[in-house]
Amino acid sequence: MTDASMAAAMRGAVDLSSLRNRPDPAAAPASGGAASSALVRDVTDATFPEVLELSRTVPVVVDLWAEWCEPCKQLSPILEKVTVELGGRVVLAKVDVDANPQLAQGFRAQSIPMVVALLAGQPVPLFQGAVPEQQVREVFGQLLQAAAQNGVTGTVTPDDAASDEDTETEPALPPAHAEAYAAIEAGDYERAARAYESAISENPGDSDAKAGLAQVRLLSRVQGADLQAARTAAAEAPQDVDAQLLVADLDVAGGHIDDAFERLLTLFAALAGDERTPVRTRLLELFQVVGDADPRVVRARAKLASLMF
Repeated sequence: MTDASMAAAMRGAVDLSSLRNRPDPAAAPASGGAASSALVRDVTDATFPEVLELSRTVPVVVDLWAEWCEPCKQLSPILEKVTVELGGRVVLAKVDVDANPQLAQGFRAQSIPMVVALLAGQPVPLFQGAVPEQQVREVFGQLLQAAAQNGVTGTVTPDDAASDEDTETEPALPPAHAEAYAAIEAGDYERAARAYESAISENPGDSDAKAGLAQVRLLSRVQGADLQAARTAAAEAPQDVDAQLLVADLDVAGGHIDDAFERLLTLFAALAGDERTPVRTRLLELFQVVGDADPRVVRARAKLASLMF
């Protein structure tokens, strides 16, 4: 994982939308590692949204492991050691893939150990397999650089340094945002969209609400969609706007940002007149999902402008 690719981690859109409707299993113990603490946490399908939200403040490294996995037992202690040494600048979330199938599916964990970062709610693949401690340190260093570039610069107080006196209380969310978060947790994307629309109505300059609205609209569109069927339909009808839009949505939701933008830009170039309007509208909405400062958005926006003029 390079500095550039990590710094390009998109904001907001999450490849884990299925976890919005999640079961409530008991947390599984981590294999051969530290008990859950402020810095090293056992995470389940049920508790994952907590670390997803935490990743907006501090980088979260997700260690996907299983009890039967010998390389996992080699890697996990290294991840824990490096995390603790960083003193709260990174949090380690340990996920037993056997006990938490929704997380395993959401991260597309085809082999383990698999290590993924969460930056501002967005998963960023780091590496697979057991790697040496020095490589872990290098990757964590790159992650911190990328986090700083994305404004994720908070820290978590280690357990042995925490006290009632120095525990900070996070500022309360505006009511409309709080309503949107609650709706997302319940899997009610229509209600979340209405809440964000209310926030924008009250404050037209609320960029967070605009990004949130784009994100929940995306989640609503891809909910229940069959990726393979969508790709087949799009391949059979290259100029079917609805088919291409759905695949682009699924690609963004899955983190394949460049693929989604290239698909829609190619379609836009092949169309004429009013046929282009829904493609341009969807591109602009997906730009909001990813974030205007993201290099992929900058490139795609420039290409869109060149095609328009």
